[in-house]
Amino acid sequence: MARLPYIDAEHAPDRVREALEAIPPLNIFRMVANAETAFRPWLALGGALLGSLELDPRLRELAILRVARLERAEYEWVQHAPIARAAGATEDQVAAVDRGEIEDPALDAPARAVLAFTTEVVRDVRASDEALAAVREQGLSGRQVVELLLVISHYMGVARVAETAGIELDEALGEEVVAAAARNRRG
Repeated sequence: MARLPYIDAEHAPDRVREALEAIPPLNIFRMVANAETAFRPWLALGGALLGSLELDPRLRELAILRVARLERAEYEWVQHAPIARAAGATEDQVAAVDRGEIEDPALDAPARAVLAFTTEVVRDVRASDEALAAVREQGLSGRQVVELLLVISHYMGVARVAETAGIELDEALGEEVVAAAARNRRG
């Protein structure tokens, strides 16, 4: 059982209700809707991160999965493992991240660099010069590195909300969540 109440769209203020009706009925959305004035901007940020980055979607999703495991965020893992597969990650790559084996041969060099960078950002706040150089050597532009940092920080926040609020697991919706988030980034 959740530790905080979920918002019921029927009893929410109009702008919150409209947003909730336009997105999949996930518990994370119903929980964050408690923050009425921040909810729609939060959806817009999430939509931008999932739907309009220059960063490769597969690398984005592998980074999100790494955040989920480092933060012990089961809700995030359940929702994003299918999205990672849809974005091109293989079962072996997802399994390697699940096991914490970020040097696994199933992962290519860009993925290994992104996962090492993500690990340092989550654990140390500041990635080392070596980790930053490694993602740059794998072809990530300055823009893509900043996008990656925004993805990491956003999903660290999602993990904290989900885990502290005790959000119950939803059925994974995969690409439906990405599509809805991209639509709502405009709202």
